[in-house]
Amino acid sequence: MLKIKNFLTNQRGLTLVELLAVVVILAIVSSIATVSIGRVIQNAREDAVRADAIQILNAAELYVSQGGDDEEIVRETLGDLLAHEGAFENSGVVWTVSRKSDGQLGFTGMASAGSQFMVFYKATVSDINNAERGQLIIPEQ
Repeated sequence: MLKIKNFLTNQRGLTLVELLAVVVILAIVSSIATVSIGRVIQNAREDAVRADAIQILNAAELYVSQGGDDEEIVRETLGDLLAHEGAFENSGVVWTVSRKSDGQLGFTGMASAGSQFMVFYKATVSDINNAERGQLIIPEQ
């Protein structure tokens, strides 16, 4: 019993090797977390651009249903139907909504989604929703 008590009271701390092992483990964990968080942020930015494009398409549908011309719809045409344009607002990029050959309205435009640009070419709401993550160009079908 006496030996155990002496052993416990004589401990002086951690060795240099133990401290280095802890620092290396913390560095590995923090680098993995940083990459994962960056990916989550990029995905959120892409989702915001997609949501903005869908909002513009929905406003264009409302405009056409109220008797508006569906030849080519631009930002100025929709006016008050767009409460907020998000990524497409003040971007300097021209976007349009026009009637596709199959009769649906399609969105054409591009916007910055973090480190990438998302480009849409006559994309319908279903095209935008069904596009895989990271797919930047949505072609006419």
